[in-house]
Amino acid sequence: MNLSFFDQFTSPHLLGIPLILLSMLFPTLLIPSPDNRWITNRLSTLQSWCISLITKQLMTPLNKNGHKWALILTSLMILLLSINLLGLLPYTFTPTTQLSMNMALAFPLWLATLLTGLRNQPSASLGHLLPEGTPTPLIPALILIETTSLLIRPLALGVRLTANLTAGHLLIQLISTASTALLSIMPAISILTTIILLLLTILEVAVAMIQAYVFVLLLSLYLQENI
Repeated sequence: MNLSFFDQFTSPHLLGIPLILLSMLFPTLLIPSPDNRWITNRLSTLQSWCISLITKQLMTPLNKNGHKWALILTSLMILLLSINLLGLLPYTFTPTTQLSMNMALAFPLWLATLLTGLRNQPSASLGHLLPEGTPTPLIPALILIETTSLLIRPLALGVRLTANLTAGHLLIQLISTASTALLSIMPAISILTTIILLLLTILEVAVAMIQAYVFVLLLSLYLQENI
C-alpha cells in the first residue's frame, strides 16, 4: 500500500505509449498560427498579456543590465508553470517532482549568475562573503558560513520545488483513497472528504503556480546580487 502511493511519480504508460508525451503536446495549442497580425484571437491576447505580466514581475527587482536575462527567466517560468499544472491532470506525470530535473534546472542557472558576478564585478561578488564591520575573530567562521550558504542555494531551489509538489500530490492521493474507501461504509464522511479533496485540488493549483514563480524569482534575486 505504501509503495502504491509513490507509483504516481513514475511515468504512466498506455498501450506502451508514455502518457507524458501526450500531455506535452498540449502546450502546442498555445502556439499562435502564422498570420500577418501579431494578435489574431482572444487566446493570443491572453497569452501575450500573461507573458508581459510575468516578464514585468520578474524584471522589477533587476537593473537594466539584468534585462538581458528576460527571455531566459520568462521561458523558464512558463516551462515550470506548464509542467506543474499539467501534472495535476489525471493519468499524467509531473517531471518537477523529480529532484534530478529540478537540480538540472537550478544548478546551471545559479552557476551562470555566480560566474556573471565574478566576471563583471569580482570584488563586489566576493564581498558578499564577508559583511562590512565583521569582528576580526569571526572572519574565518563567517566566510565559511557564507560560502556554505552560497553553495547550498541550488540545492535549496531544487528541494523546495520537489518537496512542495510531492507533498501536495501525496496528500491528494491519500485523501482520494480515503474518500473511495469510505464511500460504502460512511457515505456522509465520504462526501465531506470529497469536498475537502476539491478544495485541496484548488490549493494545489495555486501551489503549482506559486512554486514556479518562487523558483524563478529567487534566481532573479541571485542575479541581482551579481550584476
